[in-house]
Amino acid sequence: MTLLLPELVAQLAAAFPDGVAWRNVADGSELSLDDWHRRSNRLARGLQGQGVARGDRVGLLIANDEPLEWLVSYVAVHKAGAVAVPLLARLGPVELARILQDAGASVALCSEVVPEVRAAVRTVVCTGTGGDVRWGTLLSGDDHDLAPTSGPDDVADIMYTSGTTGRPKGVVVRHGGLSTTDRVPSTWLGLGFLSSSPFATTSGSLLVSGPLRGGLSGWFLPRFNADAWIDAVERERPVSAFLVPAMVELLVASPRFGTADLSSLAVVTVGSAPIAAATLRRFGAGLAGTDVLCGYGMTEFGAVTAMPMGDAGRHLGSVGLPLPGVDVRIVAPDGAALPPGAVGEVTIGGTRPARSYLDDGEPADERWADGWLRSGDLGYVDPDGHLWIVGRQKEIIIRGGHNVVPGEVEAALFEHPAVVEAAVAGVAHAVLGEDVAAWVVLRDQTSTDALRAFLLERLADYKVPRRITVVDALPRNESGKVMKSRLE
Repeated sequence: MTLLLPELVAQLAAAFPDGVAWRNVADGSELSLDDWHRRSNRLARGLQGQGVARGDRVGLLIANDEPLEWLVSYVAVHKAGAVAVPLLARLGPVELARILQDAGASVALCSEVVPEVRAAVRTVVCTGTGGDVRWGTLLSGDDHDLAPTSGPDDVADIMYTSGTTGRPKGVVVRHGGLSTTDRVPSTWLGLGFLSSSPFATTSGSLLVSGPLRGGLSGWFLPRFNADAWIDAVERERPVSAFLVPAMVELLVASPRFGTADLSSLAVVTVGSAPIAAATLRRFGAGLAGTDVLCGYGMTEFGAVTAMPMGDAGRHLGSVGLPLPGVDVRIVAPDGAALPPGAVGEVTIGGTRPARSYLDDGEPADERWADGWLRSGDLGYVDPDGHLWIVGRQKEIIIRGGHNVVPGEVEAALFEHPAVVEAAVAGVAHAVLGEDVAAWVVLRDQTSTDALRAFLLERLADYKVPRRITVVDALPRNESGKVMKSRLE
């Protein structure tokens, strides 16, 4: 039987009412399982009192600094029978308004009100001041359960893609596809799972209930930096954590990483974007006794793969094995299946309720065909069944007739001890059509000529960037993915 998120929260609250569902590490505030259930009941009734009906779209723009309000709001929207539209509050006002209009949202729950958002929806509910209704006053006095209004095939969320390769697109997510397991823990361990990934991202949304299904308490660090994360681990002693590759790169570059006491961590999962094996090796070396696991997923599908526990680095750099109910196939440009070891496009299928794009004029069969989602990612499956991601199909650089995969060049750059961050992209060239360019963040001073010489020892000469630019930081979105369109 499929257990929807509101039902999971209700069952956990009944079994472990005093268990801490989530804690805001920044200020120590906590949300118990019972509070989460009852407050979301009250807010759901308040939303219904504001005219929110079954199937209505509700924008969720509450900022990272208010994670507990976000979590209550998210479950409340579902309990009201409405559809959540989670958005990163730090997006520009014009982009927020455009997405709210694209999604057809009638109500927005915000931390602060901007004129563009105010003009895009009927009602603004604000945790601060300036909205039509204060979030706190919207909570009804009635905290009793609401009658279920949604089933596994009903729409739960409209999640927007990160927009790293174009304008963000709305993806329709159904209730039955929000989790990979319906398990309710038999005991409440209450041990900590530390995350800084915004809930409005694909990876962050999977963590709303993920830790709870294992009997763990979610601990949210609203603003990530290496020192704050290390302080939190040393002080709070979590047993597990989730990081995106950009966070791992910053931690490995921190002078504190080698001496910090991170021994409480039994498992650290890295996801959201590909990560270089060299970075993983440095990270793992500083976490003796910790399982460092990688996973892979997409907004258009959800979680796809995960590294099994106890792999002990045998498949370091891969993103693991397909999750239960998920199938992965590598295909050639003509759609033919490729054998293990051959690089091609990663396609994904399975028994999970299918996702689709919100009606935005793009035919669904351009990405979904015969039950398979074309990911746009290039990868291969090794003989043990582990998936390896090598790059994005759209990012392939055709340099004088030679195909160059940016991810391969980036991985080679990360092998250099001075490189903290690296991004590779194609730039226009009058003769070659495209040329290879790289942008790097360095921990130690070194020349670009030295970097090119280093790469020539590892790559074919046509893959070595002719132009390497040293920058202070790479432009990233809140999922930690590099916005290559902003590289100059």
